[in-house]
Amino acid sequence: MINKNIISFLGLSMHAWTMEETVETIRVRLKDNCFTQHVVVNVAKLVGMRKDSILANSVTSCDIINIDGMGVVWGARFLGNDVPERVSGIDLFYKLLKMSSQEGYPVFLLGAKEEVINKTVDNVIKLYPDLNIAGFHHGFFWDNEEEVVEEICRSGAKLLFVAISSPNKENFINQWKDQLGVSFVMGVGGTFDVVSGFVKRAPLWMQQLGLEWLYRVLQEPNRMWKRYLVSNTQFFILLLKEKLFK
Repeated sequence: MINKNIISFLGLSMHAWTMEETVETIRVRLKDNCFTQHVVVNVAKLVGMRKDSILANSVTSCDIINIDGMGVVWGARFLGNDVPERVSGIDLFYKLLKMSSQEGYPVFLLGAKEEVINKTVDNVIKLYPDLNIAGFHHGFFWDNEEEVVEEICRSGAKLLFVAISSPNKENFINQWKDQLGVSFVMGVGGTFDVVSGFVKRAPLWMQQLGLEWLYRVLQEPNRMWKRYLVSNTQFFILLLKEKLFK
């Protein structure tokens, strides 16, 4: 039986599911040819939504909203919500590729630099030799956006994974969802950087402690430290206000 557990946290309804429940729900919706717009939320996205109405609309328009960041998991639990576990975007990506390989669903990979997407495709094929990759395209296509959307639609892909940074990926998906021709679309952020091997993922113990953000800061301190300092601080303040005044 599919879990229907939906929580409200900082004004956003989220699906508090396990990874297994998420994959099973997506599998059933694909079988029923039911379109699914999917998103994962973390601290930075929740904070960004409060000052970016377009991003907020793109996220709330999704059919499945999973909880990715451990900060959101802990914050939701702190306010009394039942959240079984984190559903990591990159782990869900791998599981959906495996399912697509087994079920014969063609996929389209969109995003990242050209050398990154090329290497990502190579590595994915090695992992899942039976996977049907209907097409792929790098993420620097804003001058010919409609052409890329048409390419995805013509490819016959059933699932689309969009590896572009926020809020561009959420807004792209929400804007073009009716023209993409797929049954499932998911933003996967920097996943292709990791899959390709150009960026290392945090060790498992750091993932389990919710310290992947710190690992990213250590890898790219000049680009990441301010982003995480600001968003984490704002998130902590929002949590305290919610706890004290709800």
